[in-house]
Amino acid sequence: MLKFDKQETTGRTSMIALFDAGTFVEMGAFVRRSGDDQPYDAVITGYGSVNGKLAFAFVQDSDRKAGALDEIGADKIQKLYAQALRVGAPIIGVFDSAGAVVYDGASALSAYGRVMSLVSEASGVIPQIAYVNGSCTGMAATIAAMFDLTVASGELANNFTAVKAEDAVTAVRALVDLLPRNNKDVNAVDPTDDVARPVAVSNGVASIADNGIVTILYEEIGKEVTAALCRMGGITTGLVSLNGKLTADGARKAARLVSFCDSFSIPVVTLVDSEGVDYAEAEAVLSYGKLAKAYTTATTAKVTIVAGKAYGAAFSLMGSLALGADLALAVEGSVISVLAPETAVAFAMNDKITADKSRADVEAEWKETYASSVAAAESGDIDDVIPEAELRARIISALYMLAEKADSIPDRKHGVPTL
Repeated sequence: MLKFDKQETTGRTSMIALFDAGTFVEMGAFVRRSGDDQPYDAVITGYGSVNGKLAFAFVQDSDRKAGALDEIGADKIQKLYAQALRVGAPIIGVFDSAGAVVYDGASALSAYGRVMSLVSEASGVIPQIAYVNGSCTGMAATIAAMFDLTVASGELANNFTAVKAEDAVTAVRALVDLLPRNNKDVNAVDPTDDVARPVAVSNGVASIADNGIVTILYEEIGKEVTAALCRMGGITTGLVSLNGKLTADGARKAARLVSFCDSFSIPVVTLVDSEGVDYAEAEAVLSYGKLAKAYTTATTAKVTIVAGKAYGAAFSLMGSLALGADLALAVEGSVISVLAPETAVAFAMNDKITADKSRADVEAEWKETYASSVAAAESGDIDDVIPEAELRARIISALYMLAEKADSIPDRKHGVPTL
């Protein structure tokens, strides 16, 4: 008979660290390959609480058969997913594996295929967070990329959310804490910061978040776009901030966050300060189309703010009212224009430049007459023009107003007759 001894391996240590102290419960602890002389499989599965919230996890343990996945490991992960879906709780996948059991041939390949299928079927139902803390290549990397969010450290990061190794577990736990348990979970409201605190957008997106705390996502690509999760007025919120000319990578990054937030009814706040979009890249048109579709099809609450410049397609693509925003605001002094004022004047108003009126004077006239935020509000393309200091208060007010937003108008039994 095999000895009962739960060794503190790398994988088991990683698993226990994810959960609140004393809450981890292992599932299928002694399931193993028939005839195997080892008491444990390379995959560990279980559940526990993260800041008091139920969560499930599986770990590929590099100290057990190099973390190689086989049919037994796939069986354990399948049972884990079935339980997580039944109770509606998030799943964390910890990746540290040399790959598959090569002697198993097609069965080993099918094991990875089964896990891919499980991740796909759970997508948009429960949050899935991948934590890469070791080797993650080939099909394992494909699975990690299929998760909603992926945390990795240092050189393992690739295009994932990158953190220092010692901060990785903290980052994973913070994400679980921020996210809803499932796509039917109600977004909790628990303000911990002054709702009406004055802010300055020039200080970055953290300035408008509760307590200045944001979790930055997809940091390695599309650097002109900041994609983040935070709380605003106690409500978990997705932040998309465009600062500069929009690129194909930036558009894909923004579209990914908008779609993810929509899956779990997380409101999206979009900040725009941009001189336009870059059409020079071959894939630009496709990426911008994906971005427009993400905003248009998202039914979650959407609040957009022009906080500086919004030229050309940048105004349209970044969550405009035309693409379905519930509320669009502009900070006083913002410039909204089909072309940059300098270009517009050169194109259409050169004849206005005289000895008595300089080019700078004509450009200022263009901004005031054709490109002001007030002009955009007068045409109905912006709902209101506000002082920058009021930005946080106005956003949170909108989020509270939209908290009970429904995808459709409730069915009516009948109207109320007059007396």
